[in-house]
Amino acid sequence: MGSGEKPPRAAATVVVVRDAPLGIEVLLLRRAERGDLNSGAWVFPGGLVDAADRAALPHCRGLDAAAADARLGVEAHALDYWAAAVRECFEEAGLLYARDRDGRPLVLDAPRAARLDAWRGPLQRGERSLAALCHEEGLTLAVDELVYFSHWVTPIGRPKRFDTRFFVARAPAGQQSAHDDGELVEQLWLSPTAALTRTEPLKLMTPTSKTLEAIARFDDVDALLAWARRPREVPLIQPQIGTGRQGTRPVTPDEPAFAELRRIDPECRGDVSYDINPGVAVRLSPRVVRVTAHNGSVMTGPGTNSYLVGGGPRNEWAVIDPGPAEARHVDAILAAAPGPIRWIFATHTHLDHSPGCALLKARTDASVHGRIADHPEWQDASFAPDRMLAGGERFELDEGVTLTALHTPGHASNHLCYRLEEEGTLFTGDHVMQLSTVVINPPDGDMAAYLASLRALCAEELDWLAPGHGFLMAQPRAAFEKIIAHRLQREAKVLAALRELGRPDESALLTHVYSDVPERMHPMALRSLRAHLYKLRSEERVHEQGACWSLA
Repeated sequence: MGSGEKPPRAAATVVVVRDAPLGIEVLLLRRAERGDLNSGAWVFPGGLVDAADRAALPHCRGLDAAAADARLGVEAHALDYWAAAVRECFEEAGLLYARDRDGRPLVLDAPRAARLDAWRGPLQRGERSLAALCHEEGLTLAVDELVYFSHWVTPIGRPKRFDTRFFVARAPAGQQSAHDDGELVEQLWLSPTAALTRTEPLKLMTPTSKTLEAIARFDDVDALLAWARRPREVPLIQPQIGTGRQGTRPVTPDEPAFAELRRIDPECRGDVSYDINPGVAVRLSPRVVRVTAHNGSVMTGPGTNSYLVGGGPRNEWAVIDPGPAEARHVDAILAAAPGPIRWIFATHTHLDHSPGCALLKARTDASVHGRIADHPEWQDASFAPDRMLAGGERFELDEGVTLTALHTPGHASNHLCYRLEEEGTLFTGDHVMQLSTVVINPPDGDMAAYLASLRALCAEELDWLAPGHGFLMAQPRAAFEKIIAHRLQREAKVLAALRELGRPDESALLTHVYSDVPERMHPMALRSLRAHLYKLRSEERVHEQGACWSLA
């Protein structure tokens, strides 16, 4: 937290669910209009943990304090969150997770329902306590019905901040939800998908919409609760505030820009873009500036990234991947350069990465470094390096700015990554792309070489990846391992298809192996399919027989 930043206040939320003919339904309540940012938002029942909630802990059943602490990963008082969740759900939605003196689920006949309803207002105003409710009505709290689901913390710098534990629970049998008609003015039972896709959109805060997305994966309440109850780490989700085409909004860890925002805006000022804007220079660190070309497409994502790397006493800079032969992009690179450009490095010679070398060299007289591909197809024929790199070369660009070239064949035979030693940042070109899977296109692309290069990078000490397409990426080793796992899963699908089909041709294999890929992308997928087949052939695991393939 920044200087003077108050710690977030503890809060608890219950996602109440029930089975319906078309799947799970979720209870949503609409907040009253109070003139603040979240007025009118549709929310789950929940609110602050109150100091008085602790007095209700002797009435909790099904979960003891030690187990609650362990589940939430805190040293003490975790059970307070469960008690608060039960109370808030009762106050706001009229649903009480409780059992009678004999441990049986609470049955609400008309007189008892009316008597309990009379408690809601005094509880909400702090005039009565949950402990008193349990004592006078002879109830215990069924906290074991509430299953810990997620953990959200409001971004720093916001005027009101909450540390909220989300629970999921099946709606209590025999009880009818009823909003309090004060803080909450309307209620809906909706499927998660319907809540997210209504013609007239519901106003949903980010934790609400993300929770709905997560629940939408499950077919019924039993499956949802079984998943939530299994041993698992529940990560803390603290969004970053960013700005962009959708205005200023929270950005969550599952979004591409999240890690970059956290790095370059640690105080969460909210003035950093969650969009990649071609032609706009982004200062990623004192040593690194990114400029993206105006060549966005299905293959290049938002466009090809060019990186300026340098600084130090001489303030001299290198450019990694000047991009396509586009004059306005070279102009943007020159405008973004904090000092003179002395070096140009190409990761590889595909047409969206290296043709700009010649244009930039003509404007700066910088030396060009890279490799020539083994095969000329789909390559930049204009590429003429002043120095051919083998991999392993170190370039001391300035004091405290050192680049090391790493030969990483696979996507292309001449592919190089460059490691900025002082920051542990790897400029990956197309070896790792954030927003799409890398196409391996034989003969210059080689799947076996690609996997070997990824495995070699797993041994490198790295903190960040700067891809040729997309935002900065954290946790490099995890990214490499994920790609390796994906490629091996695809390879397993190739082998399974061969077992099922016998001697299929490439067209039949493509349909089976890439059934999860849109048909418009099949021409690109075919290239990677061939790369898998050629790898398996080299390992003598498959045979090519004319136009058909079979298991060895």
